[in-house]
Amino acid sequence: MSSATGQVPMTAADHFLHRGEANPRTRSSVLSVELLEAPPDWDRFLETFERASRSVARLRQRVVVPSAPTTSPRWVIDPDFDLSYHVRRVALPGNGSHRELLDFAEQLFITPLDLQRPLWRVTLVEGLEGGGAAMISQLSHAITDGVGGVEMFAQVYDLTREGRGLAMPELPVPHDLEPNDLALQGVKELPWRAVGVTRSALGLGLKAVGDPVGAVSGALGYAASLRRVLGAVAQAQPSPLLAGRGIQRRMLTLELDLPGLKAAGKALGGSVNDAYLAAMCGALRRYHEGLGLPVDSLPMAIPVSLRATSDDAGGNRWTGLILAAPIGEADPAARIAAIRQIVATRRDEPALDVMGVVSSLTAMLPDLVVDPLVGAVAPVDVQCSNVMSYPGPTFVAGAQVVAQYGMGPVPGVGMMATMITRLGRAFIGFRYDTASFVDDDLLEKCLREGFAEVLAAGGVIAPLAGTHPVVKKKAARLAPSPKVPAARAASRTRAAATRKRAR
Repeated sequence: MSSATGQVPMTAADHFLHRGEANPRTRSSVLSVELLEAPPDWDRFLETFERASRSVARLRQRVVVPSAPTTSPRWVIDPDFDLSYHVRRVALPGNGSHRELLDFAEQLFITPLDLQRPLWRVTLVEGLEGGGAAMISQLSHAITDGVGGVEMFAQVYDLTREGRGLAMPELPVPHDLEPNDLALQGVKELPWRAVGVTRSALGLGLKAVGDPVGAVSGALGYAASLRRVLGAVAQAQPSPLLAGRGIQRRMLTLELDLPGLKAAGKALGGSVNDAYLAAMCGALRRYHEGLGLPVDSLPMAIPVSLRATSDDAGGNRWTGLILAAPIGEADPAARIAAIRQIVATRRDEPALDVMGVVSSLTAMLPDLVVDPLVGAVAPVDVQCSNVMSYPGPTFVAGAQVVAQYGMGPVPGVGMMATMITRLGRAFIGFRYDTASFVDDDLLEKCLREGFAEVLAAGGVIAPLAGTHPVVKKKAARLAPSPKVPAARAASRTRAAATRKRAR
């Protein structure tokens, strides 16, 4: 909620994500690659985002960080907002293949957002094979999470080709605020914040006096929950094969029939999300076996949404759940059963929102103190996200969206997989650290086979990916590759171990 001065205080969770933007190893930006049936009208495209930026305040707000940590950063309407910086148009120089598009998207991804401006940009890409186009949207995770992003971009999409014919909203009132001024403002607010903290502490104290047994048991219960959550993290030992971490990333995509994936999950005793996670586990098992170093489990993180229906589209309302993914289990049904049991147990933990606790504790600490703490966190090998998007047709400036692939951040993670369900399809984007997954061809083959295995086990016979009649995606088909020779696998295993010792 905006204050009387036009400032919106940044939450501790959003601040935690924002402060990682300056470092390529901790950057948390997210990117979406949407395929369009044809290039939209450019003037109408610009008008669409001009309207959206006036309707959604966060698209016009920049972050002002105080020069001294006296208060939280603020979201303020940028007085120098320039749509031409945030919305651009390019044409691919090559053959316009899906592979070229993904490589271009990766170059956009690794280009830092300007932290002095609103933290997003959109690039319309023309010259795609088959005459199509793509809309590549990049925004800082500090703006919103996946579910919030779907709500926020509802201002961009139309449900018909003709559009809604909406009037252009009024320009939001800009607010000029400098870091030194915000720091001074924080100093002036300190006495009032101290009164608030005292009142909160007094209230807790009175509650403890009135119900000492309940207060103590609640604290002990939370502490026990925290021990279980942290203990579960420690149980998931990282894979030695995926120990390498670098700054080079690569993208892959896969497209599946959503009803087929749902049917397979149901037949195997789970949901569509369970089938997705089980397929990822199967792919990881095959990859490890292909390189001659099988493991029983590895740490996998899955986000759990904490967003309520009353929450605004902006901001982050999620936490991470880390499980020892059962990749050594060959039976897809047994994998689903194991995953369901772990997730059901962890979701009800009072201390599940560890991210919120950590971000609150570190909110006022300088970056020199926080950065080493972030680097000391136990690594996660793979993170898997699932975002439900628009079920029906949507259009951008008259051009229909025919596919959408989400590409997430890889901050110290070996791979980020994002499944977006849209138009009755499951579009999965994979972005991985090439120092963790060193064999591109084998990884593509294993991902394809991992999902095919789950579909087949659920009695579903459906193609993994279909070539769209307008937008060709030959390079996205995850073509199989020959098995890696044992000597090559052993060499890579030794290299991974050497990198781990070097850290």
